[in-house]
Amino acid sequence: MASVHRELERVYHRDSRRVLATLIRLLDDFTLAEEALQEAFAAAAQQWPVDGVPDNPAAWLIRTGQRRGIDQIRRRQTARQYAHLLIPDDTAADEFDDQTIADDRLRLLFTCCHPGLAMPARLALTLREMCGLTTEQVASALLQKPATLAQQIVRAKRKIRDARIPYEVPSADELPERLPGVLRVIYLVFNEGYSRSDGDAVVDVSLTDEAIRMATELAYSLPHGEVHGLLALMLLHHARREAREDECGDLVTLDEQDRSRWDRTHILAGMEWLQQAMAETPTGAYTLQACIAAEHARANTYDDTDWRRIALLYDALYRRQPSPVIALNRAVAMAMRDGPEQGLSLLDELAGEKQIVNYHLYHAARADLHRRAGNFSEARKAYERAHALAAQGPERRFLQRRIAELDHAGGEAAAP
Repeated sequence: MASVHRELERVYHRDSRRVLATLIRLLDDFTLAEEALQEAFAAAAQQWPVDGVPDNPAAWLIRTGQRRGIDQIRRRQTARQYAHLLIPDDTAADEFDDQTIADDRLRLLFTCCHPGLAMPARLALTLREMCGLTTEQVASALLQKPATLAQQIVRAKRKIRDARIPYEVPSADELPERLPGVLRVIYLVFNEGYSRSDGDAVVDVSLTDEAIRMATELAYSLPHGEVHGLLALMLLHHARREAREDECGDLVTLDEQDRSRWDRTHILAGMEWLQQAMAETPTGAYTLQACIAAEHARANTYDDTDWRRIALLYDALYRRQPSPVIALNRAVAMAMRDGPEQGLSLLDELAGEKQIVNYHLYHAARADLHRRAGNFSEARKAYERAHALAAQGPERRFLQRRIAELDHAGGEAAAP
């Protein structure tokens, strides 16, 4: 019996989101599908120890969940409105094969990321429905109160219902307009996992893994240059995850990372997806960012990094996507190629950008370039500003260490 319960737990982690996606299609109701999913797993916990684990657990759970959902509809005395949901008892298990379930996952992704929903709602709904996070976990990830986040998700589901947002993959004509929004949500999920907004962990692997899984499914189902580019970018970044913090959980910067701890399997996979992305034209922003990540992956040491090529890639990226954050990264790359003064000059040009002046990494970059230039007093001021704005524990400890190092260096310089 213990082995059956272990298998049920494994099936839940592997298949619950896939089963939910199909139940949403079959029952045409997010909340009802979620309740049916829980009831299906409760039924499995009772039946599988007696009857054994079915050959196709996902199909069993879908059939059971659909019946439980229909039972709920009947109890609400609205069965006649949902007659199209009823299925005969002899429905073949292969009607819920892997391809059907994968298609439903894709439908759910495009529904959660529909442009009729505000971006915060898209992200919250994707984290809740696609990634399987609890409302409390989503609220923590998005720095919101659970009650506020719960209402946001409820409103999003109501909007999907009332606006009759279709549960479908867009047509080929609609895809160019719809795909960028989906990719942005996936990348936001990845970024929240790769560099948490707050808390005491550098990486939330569950979120980065889920974002990579969503992008992988999308890449196989809808081959497209920017899908390949985003997947490559995430894999190349994710390859560094083990080296980004030390045994105490403290942040390790790129120049100090032990590159032998980088995941070569992820790097090779990222390079392969990047090759496919580069074969598509025109080259998009995610593909350009993946090219930059690939330059870091190719360098055996930090000193071997081809900053000239990275600076050129950032030039191209900035022309395509002239955002303050890209400008910040471009300035750092220019500093590594041409010297810290050049980077500081470019960062000074961003000082009037509202989006950037309260961004802790802007001040951390200024501090680092001042430190490299020997301007320790200015470096300390910028580190203090970055420390005041940072919310993540490891980043705050790193910045505090930098301040302490400057104080120590200043003390040594002042000693007789």
